[in-house]
Amino acid sequence: MNTSQLSRSDVVEVRNLVVRYGMATALDNVSLRVAPGEMVALVGPNGAGKSTLVNTLTGILTPASGSVEVRARIAQVPEGRQMFGDLSVDDNLRLGAWQLPGRGKSRRKQRDTSWVYELLPDLVRVRDRRAGGLSGGQQQMVAVGRALMSRPEVLVIDELSLGLAPLIVTDLAKHLAALNRERGTAVVLIEQNARLALDLCSRAYVLEAGRIAAEGSSADLATSPDIARAYLGEAQGLTSPPEAQDCPGPNDRATPGTGETAPGHQDTAVQAAQAATREAK
Repeated sequence: MNTSQLSRSDVVEVRNLVVRYGMATALDNVSLRVAPGEMVALVGPNGAGKSTLVNTLTGILTPASGSVEVRARIAQVPEGRQMFGDLSVDDNLRLGAWQLPGRGKSRRKQRDTSWVYELLPDLVRVRDRRAGGLSGGQQQMVAVGRALMSRPEVLVIDELSLGLAPLIVTDLAKHLAALNRERGTAVVLIEQNARLALDLCSRAYVLEAGRIAAEGSSADLATSPDIARAYLGEAQGLTSPPEAQDCPGPNDRATPGTGETAPGHQDTAVQAAQAATREAK
């Protein structure tokens, strides 16, 4: 990546990042950026360093060299959900706000979960159930809601679709697209399902063996023969369904910071998940 492309207005800026575990180098000279309100995908195989990058962005890991600047409130949805299984859904959500400042009435307002249920209405009927007894898809929604309780401007999601049925992934993709469209929350999506990630996000990075192997608009990467063969299982690039290529209507709203039209662009992620469902039958 040409670091001259980085801007002080970016909410996330990574320059020449190196992260090591002992003598082993997990990330080697990685640079990337995320603009306000942008949806950016990070795709790559197992062991490529995706989770290492996520954990460095959120301060869990310390770089050996290079720099990471996060200029907005950031929250992480960890791989595997990591619920507090014996606590209720509502208690899990409220724990997401525990670091926010304030006391008394201000504190109670910050821990009010009602707005999360408006964003994720499927959780309303299970709000008093133990989180450990929920389905995988419901737990993933709780993990997203818990992160949102910290009022982040940047949401980092590590493996949204991991272990979930395609129809559940379809629903989660809809919620994520709506969150970005309606609240302007920037999203960094770490995902092995490259088709889903490239359809949902306007821009992407491909991470291989700890290095950025490719980057650019999702449309360009999806039509690259090399990327298609390696990550999409195709000899040709990913082609959006005809209805996704239509011109935007007068009621379409642009996704903040992307220059893409949200409904026309992001709905292809839902179509991709539906196609995967048909293939699984």
